[in-house]
Amino acid sequence: MSQQPDYYVKSAEKTLAVLLAFNSGTSALSVTEVAAAIGVSRAAARRFLLTLVDLGYLVSEGSTYKQTPRVLDIGASYLSGLTLPQVARPHLQRLATELSETTALCVLDGQDILYVERIGNPRLHSMNVSIGNRLPAWVTSMGRVLVAALPEDQREEFLTHAQLRNYTAKTVASVAELREELDKVRSQGWSLVTQELDEGLRGLAVPVYRGSQLLGALNVSVQPGRIGSTSITDEMLPLMHQVAQDIADDFGGRTGNEISAKA
Repeated sequence: MSQQPDYYVKSAEKTLAVLLAFNSGTSALSVTEVAAAIGVSRAAARRFLLTLVDLGYLVSEGSTYKQTPRVLDIGASYLSGLTLPQVARPHLQRLATELSETTALCVLDGQDILYVERIGNPRLHSMNVSIGNRLPAWVTSMGRVLVAALPEDQREEFLTHAQLRNYTAKTVASVAELREELDKVRSQGWSLVTQELDEGLRGLAVPVYRGSQLLGALNVSVQPGRIGSTSITDEMLPLMHQVAQDIADDFGGRTGNEISAKA
C-alpha cells in the first residue's frame, strides 16, 4: 500500500468507514462486526461507535448499533443539488409563459456556465442551446451574475484565465472593462447583456439565492426589437426576482432569517 501524504487523517477515514459499513444491507452491527469491517481492534471500533452515538449519527440498541436519520445530513446538500433542475422547471415554465420568452437556469463550472434547465420559446430567434450545453461565462448575463458573486480572490482568478474574443461588435473589449461590468452587476444584483454573444439576443439574469447560498442564475432571453432595455429591467426584473425566490423556497425551504424578515 502506498504511503499516505502528511496531511492524511487516518481517523477521518475510519470514521467514514464505520458509517459505510452499514451500507451492506445490514441495519444493525455489533462492535465485533464493525471491527472486522474496517480492520481495527474491538476497542478502537467501540470508541468510533460511541463517538458517533454522541454526535447523533448512531444509536445503540443492546449490543448492536444502528444509523439514525441524521446520517442523511451528510449527503443532503448533494442530493438536493441533483433535484434543483426538477424544482426549477415549473417555475421556469410559468415565467416563460408569462413573458413569452425563453428561460433558463445555469450554474458556474470553471470558466463556463452550464445549462441545467431550459424552457424554450418557439418563436425566439434560435441559438442552439440545450440542457448540458456550455457557454463562456464572461460574455453571458448568467455568467456575469455568478462570477460577480464570487469572493474577490476567486473573481480575480476567473478574470486571469478569461479568454476574451470579439463575438460581435458589442462584445466587452477588455478585462478592465469586464471587471468594471462585474462590479456593476455585483452592486445592482442583476445583469443585462445586449448582443455581446449573438447579434440577435439580449439576456437578463438574476441570482438564485437560498439564504447566503448561491444556487445558480435565472435567465430570460429577449429579442432585441421586442422590448426596450429600460422596459426589460422595469417589467421583467420584479417577476424574475420573485421566481428566483420561489425556486429557492421550493428547493430547500425558507431559512430562518428569511422567515424572520417576512414575519
